[in-house]
Amino acid sequence: MPKQYFLPNTLSGKSQKFIQFKDNIGAYTTTFGLAAGDITQQGADALYFAALLPFADTVGNAAKQWNSWKDNVLTGTIGTEPILITKPVGFPGSVAAGILTRYLLLVNAIKAHKNYTTAIGDILGIEGPEDTPPDLNTLQPIIDALATASVVKINWGWGGHRAFLSMCELQVDRGSGWVPLVYDTTPNYEDTHPFPATPTVWKYRAIYRVDDHQVGLWSLEVSVTVGG
Repeated sequence: MPKQYFLPNTLSGKSQKFIQFKDNIGAYTTTFGLAAGDITQQGADALYFAALLPFADTVGNAAKQWNSWKDNVLTGTIGTEPILITKPVGFPGSVAAGILTRYLLLVNAIKAHKNYTTAIGDILGIEGPEDTPPDLNTLQPIIDALATASVVKINWGWGGHRAFLSMCELQVDRGSGWVPLVYDTTPNYEDTHPFPATPTVWKYRAIYRVDDHQVGLWSLEVSVTVGG
């Protein structure tokens, strides 16, 4: 079953992954032939970034308070000067820039090693969660169409289910019934069929495919007026 990328988009999510890796990699340094210095550096990176995130938020809030105080002390009648923010006792030592780069180098080396297993990856936090397959019986594309001076632009997407689908089948009705237009594997399509001399309504619809079979439901029909 396809898996999602293991690294979250949020900074807090990344920080949690760094810590999970730091807490568990010690048992596998020999398994993967990792350099002690790289492991030590990753541990320092993880601790520093974990402390930096809340501290940066605190500093950001303090900056807002000082900006408010700047205006208040000029024209207000009551208020107290904000406190100066300093690093708390025990704040980890600073590290060189490039925490994410160093981390991914280690992860990629581990995943490429002959001793790597997904079970170890789960322990280290470097395996992504499995994608939950959609109900292919009810899946329905969403499309829209826009006529320009010379083409009709048809917008469609995967609806977040690209890993489970092969292509999108687009059909067109130019007044004589539905006929295949394209079996598309890249979202959005331009219909370059020549426009008629008189105004005519063209209709479009779409359905997803897995291999050579249609799956799910036809999209709602969309129509545009072209020609003339």
